[in-house]
Amino acid sequence: MVKFSKEDFERWSDFRSEPKSTLQTNEFELICQLHAKYYNHKYHKPCTCNPKKIKLWIKELNIIWNNGVEKN
Repeated sequence: MVKFSKEDFERWSDFRSEPKSTLQTNEFELICQLHAKYYNHKYHKPCTCNPKKIKLWIKELNIIWNNGVEKN
């Protein structure tokens, strides 16, 4: 089961704390960075013309967030 590091868990918790209908640039970057890190793929930014992929990534990152924080 994949879990966030403490720092990433806190960053994702901050992101989740406010419901939103649009993303700021820094939030989009955060999603791209964390998804690449935790889903083992090369960092890239999906096209913003179709939000389907980024919404999927948010959903997948929420699954990891629900798993909690990794213990060292």
